[in-house]
Amino acid sequence: MFDNYKDGFINVFGVNLYYKIYGHGKNKMLILHGGPGGSHDYLLPLSSFARENNTVIFYDQCGCGKSEEAKDLQNCARLEYYVEEVEEVRKKLAKDKIILLGHSWGGLLALAYAIKYQNNLKGLIVSSGLSSVPLTVKEMRRLIEKLPEQTKNTIYECERNNDFSSEKCTKAVNEFYIRHLFMFHRFPDFVQNTFNSISNRKIYKIMNGPTEFEITGSIKDIDITNDIKNINIPTLILVGEHDEVTPRVAQVIHDNIKNSLLYVIPNSSHLNFLENPRYYYNVVSNFLKSITSP
Repeated sequence: MFDNYKDGFINVFGVNLYYKIYGHGKNKMLILHGGPGGSHDYLLPLSSFARENNTVIFYDQCGCGKSEEAKDLQNCARLEYYVEEVEEVRKKLAKDKIILLGHSWGGLLALAYAIKYQNNLKGLIVSSGLSSVPLTVKEMRRLIEKLPEQTKNTIYECERNNDFSSEKCTKAVNEFYIRHLFMFHRFPDFVQNTFNSISNRKIYKIMNGPTEFEITGSIKDIDITNDIKNINIPTLILVGEHDEVTPRVAQVIHDNIKNSLLYVIPNSSHLNFLENPRYYYNVVSNFLKSITSP
């Protein structure tokens, strides 16, 4: 990680949003975290790109991390709201064209932003992101079917009971996560900070649902695949070999954005930038060099 940063709060639509900025480089990178309802913390290793003449900007979305909740949280908990929030953050913190990197839900948000505001982008990086929630859920169900019989049946039982709070359910869900979310047995502290934020805030349950693979919240029907065909800026798509947001999901994005680049990161899952960092950083670094001036 890059050590030196400045942080603070900006007011967007009456909500104070926490931000953290690394570096003073010419090229501005804005990083969008996942969830919905996560925080910037787990993505902090991406601050390393500040060493390459980039200014790397993180922020916590409305109702997430260190940011405030909107008085009308249901209004905040919409894709359309967050697209406009990203634009306000860009205007206040970058003041210029940016390279937009979104991870997971942040990848969906980045695509939605690019559909409306691609003239404000130098490039787009979709990192384990998605254009269709229904397709992503379908793919996650396919992954569940490949789990050991007992684990799979436990997950289905927990879903029928609409209760994942028991030790048995937690263990079964974690078996899915260790295959497809993060393949190491312990989260680093900065990643755990994000999962603590998800647990302590309301947005994840409102927008997503009880687990990564049971999406019952407000995003469940979102599909912007037809709209991303209009994106014509340099676009890099990254996905883990064993990602819960699967390579099939990434392929759909690639197929619908002309001249986009797709890389499947070997020996990794959803947090592939932590599991295979050398591969991830080499690919992103080369992409950044191809679209920016020294």
